[in-house]
Amino acid sequence: MTDRSDIVEVVSSYVRLTKRSGANYFGLCPFHSEKTPSFSVSPDRQSYHCFGCGKGGDVIGFIMEIENLSFPEAVEFLAKRANMKLPEEVNDRESKKRTRMLALNRDAARWFYEQLHTPQAQIARAYMEKRRIGPATAKNFGLGYAPNNWRDLMDAMKAKGYTDQELFEAGLIRRRERSSYDTFRNRLMFPVIDVRGNVIGFSGRILDDGEPKYMNSPDTLVFDKGRNLFALNLAKKSKSGYIILSEGNIDVVSLHQAGFDSAVASLGTSLTGEQARLISRYTNEVIIAYDGDGAGIKASQRAIGILEKLDLKVRVLRMSGAKDPDELIRTKGPEAFRALLEASENQVDYRLRSIAAKYVLDSPEQKYEFLKEAYGVVARLPDQAQRDLYASRLAEQVGVKEDAVRGDIEKTRSQLIRRARTSETRASARAPDRPAAAQGRKLYFDDPRAAAAEQGLIRLLFLDAGCARGVTLPESVEFSSPELRHIYEALCERIERHAPVSLSLLRETLSSEEVDLLVRLDQEPVNLSNGGQAMADYISIIHDRYAERQAASAQKRASDDLMAMRDKYRATKAYK
Repeated sequence: MTDRSDIVEVVSSYVRLTKRSGANYFGLCPFHSEKTPSFSVSPDRQSYHCFGCGKGGDVIGFIMEIENLSFPEAVEFLAKRANMKLPEEVNDRESKKRTRMLALNRDAARWFYEQLHTPQAQIARAYMEKRRIGPATAKNFGLGYAPNNWRDLMDAMKAKGYTDQELFEAGLIRRRERSSYDTFRNRLMFPVIDVRGNVIGFSGRILDDGEPKYMNSPDTLVFDKGRNLFALNLAKKSKSGYIILSEGNIDVVSLHQAGFDSAVASLGTSLTGEQARLISRYTNEVIIAYDGDGAGIKASQRAIGILEKLDLKVRVLRMSGAKDPDELIRTKGPEAFRALLEASENQVDYRLRSIAAKYVLDSPEQKYEFLKEAYGVVARLPDQAQRDLYASRLAEQVGVKEDAVRGDIEKTRSQLIRRARTSETRASARAPDRPAAAQGRKLYFDDPRAAAAEQGLIRLLFLDAGCARGVTLPESVEFSSPELRHIYEALCERIERHAPVSLSLLRETLSSEEVDLLVRLDQEPVNLSNGGQAMADYISIIHDRYAERQAASAQKRASDDLMAMRDKYRATKAYK
């Protein structure tokens, strides 16, 4: 199947591969913010690797990462893309489990929706009427009701053939010593639906004075709240050209009902980098419409920092006349929100205004402190004309010479650039007494010389498994690094069975971090014509370093035994 999914062609639909170096293509990494292309795609090896963040893998791994899919889902995605029939081997235990959990979530969502129309759901319908949520909107979002009982959902789902264990793993029930009970009770239910239309989890709003006010499904096999957004399945269809980022589910529902169909919300967490990347797949402009209180302002500042790293255009809606979008629409109507939307500030204006609010600008000392903080914002702007424009505004705002402000901004910019370069240099330089680190990861090796040989041996075996014929390979216990040992064991297991060795086949055995490390090793140059001698040297070093570590460990144990004996004699006063 991967033979029909050329990695250059697949990656090119997400990343502009405009620079070619040797046999490889380069572009800006889609997994972290960067200005200089360090994301490499190899058509020969059918793999990708970022020299900046360390991520790497094959075409399946790329789709898993960028589309937030499991391995079976990524295979299915590529199969459909290539107009191929899904391979039979993908129908494994995890795939079946995911399919079963998605079916359970779908049935639970339907059941919650049905409960909304029962007599006992009057409290939920009254709440919806209070919030002016109409029947059409409720249907569009699939809103439902979780009855105020302990086992209603559990009994309904078990009647459909689902087990206690399946309900527990989906986060729909909880367990105590001798019994289980429904997770969601007396709540207005919001199904969380991914961009492919699957119900992956739930968010429930309490309908009395209980706590917590909102409850979300726990992370499961199909649900990760840090990698999904409420209502993105609807907002992705919007023709508005931007995404409205709000704080709560009710805000999103009210906004959609009022005609603002591009609203989404994070699921009980602050905006994450994964959620920002998800947004960037559907728009290049985001309008932050968080609550107008202190927590909302703080959350806006944090979201700005995450979104601007992806080169998204960011505007911030200045909430006035209400605490949140839902209240504004209910009390003043959709046009009031539209007016705020049209008057929303770009992120620089918003940040400068927020900084100014902290100072009394009648005081010379306060003016100076304000300018110092404002310089940090303006100096980061990449465009000179933009910096000059804000220099002029700041000068007028505090009543100082424009040339002085412009000079200070450029001085601040130079300092920021120097610090960034120094930081990059320190990160890339390896101190002689520091353990060797795997590039792009916080992985350090206790025995750098052994690790170098272990990596060399793995690289040779991965590139040409045939070079192991007639060679007595080291035992995996001799490896100094647990990560390298696990990769080595996975390679040897396939080699011993005379099974083919490839990144796709090893992926099911290795963790994502180990795949990244293996890809990095694969990217390093190697001369296979001298592979036999190199392998002998690597094996010799691995044997020797293992023997030295064993001897050092035995010596330490002996020393510890002597120390223990000494302490024992001291304690019994037998030691003179």
